[in-house]
Amino acid sequence: MCGRAQVGPALVFFGGDVRSTSDMLAADCKTGSYWLDGLPDPPALPDRPLAKVDVAIVGSGYTGLNAAVETARGGRSTLVLDAGDPGSGCSTRNGGQISTSVKPTLEKLTARVGADRARAIRQEGGNALDWIEDFVTREGIACDFRRAGRYHGAHTPKHYQTLLRDAELLRRNEGIEVFEVPRQDQRRELGSDIYHGGVVFPRHAVLNPARYQRGLMERAVDAGVHITGHCAVTGIARDAGGFLVKTAKGQVRARDVIVATNGYTGNVTPWLRRRVIPIGSYVIATEELPEDLVDRLFPTDRIVTDTCKVVYYYRASPDRTRILFGGRVSARETNPLLSAPRLYADMCRIFPDLSGYKITHSWTGTVAYTFDELAHTGTHDGVHYAMGYCGSGVSMASYLGMRMGQKVLGLKEGMTAFDGLPFPTRPLYYGKPWFLPAAVAWYRWRDRWQNQRAAAV
Repeated sequence: MCGRAQVGPALVFFGGDVRSTSDMLAADCKTGSYWLDGLPDPPALPDRPLAKVDVAIVGSGYTGLNAAVETARGGRSTLVLDAGDPGSGCSTRNGGQISTSVKPTLEKLTARVGADRARAIRQEGGNALDWIEDFVTREGIACDFRRAGRYHGAHTPKHYQTLLRDAELLRRNEGIEVFEVPRQDQRRELGSDIYHGGVVFPRHAVLNPARYQRGLMERAVDAGVHITGHCAVTGIARDAGGFLVKTAKGQVRARDVIVATNGYTGNVTPWLRRRVIPIGSYVIATEELPEDLVDRLFPTDRIVTDTCKVVYYYRASPDRTRILFGGRVSARETNPLLSAPRLYADMCRIFPDLSGYKITHSWTGTVAYTFDELAHTGTHDGVHYAMGYCGSGVSMASYLGMRMGQKVLGLKEGMTAFDGLPFPTRPLYYGKPWFLPAAVAWYRWRDRWQNQRAAAV
């Protein structure tokens, strides 16, 4: 899961200069998630699945494990299946940032679904964040959860004015806590002059994603959940007693089936695969940095995002010894050895002080977007699902997984504002986003053009 990079002497265009990758990557750079370093060994898991269960869950990330905890504690025999190591997907590979984000604005959602439904959908973002804080506290999961707040930077003066208008609407219409940071005060929030001001959402949070996933897995095992890894599901079919689930290690009969695969949704569920867009997100971690440098770059220890269409997200590590920097760096999917120098160049454009330090980790994970930019949960042909978190998966995947578990138990509180929404696809789309390279290339070009114009002002 965390191999060593074979770093060659490739040359990379870097801020007007040509530099060797050996100047950027540590000789022992790992092509695996930084979050896995020092992670305790997982609980002992059975190698074979159960032959018959009440609930079979496909996927061992936040969605599947939260659903499993609910159903097992509710008295249902529960099996979780994963094609790889349990937790090897994006649940241990993301940036660990948690917002209340529901992508469409209240105004756009109101035009689409009506005022009351729009408010309820937007409120679910706050519900999810509040719920995950309560859950990790109540369960005693040591995952460095903290309401650090998020700084959202404007990459042009025009975008800053838009942020100001949006912030006022959020305060007035939704009661969301947010405050403005003009450019002249930006250094109090971030050790960079690249942005033209920004806004702070002080209620947003961070955690260590791998420790959270591990804690979830431990709680699931303690509740009696049977988790089997390296057991790919190859088919799901209805029968008289519920479902027959075919796996690489034998057949499983289940009364209920939950699909919790998000960005890793495949051919076994073609209806779902047509409705989610898998997108690779890439992250690097720097070598250990001087304490005063981290304090200067992240004086308030917030997570940071920006208004570029191809978003960057970054933060200090929980122990404040490194910078973790993520984003989309290529129009097409690539590998961590190719993405690392590109992310490094973007990181150093924001923080020139980091140009003398190297990368020790570079990795990637797959998230899932939807065509309407909303998460979706419900049933199709009797199979329960929740997916399509559009980059806000830590809290929303956990929350909707929990609610899905409640629905399987027949509890009315399992219903959410997302239930019953149409789950759109597009003609000629079958799960491979052929349109993505052109779209990402266009947005990256536009972001660069806007940045250059803003810098010239």
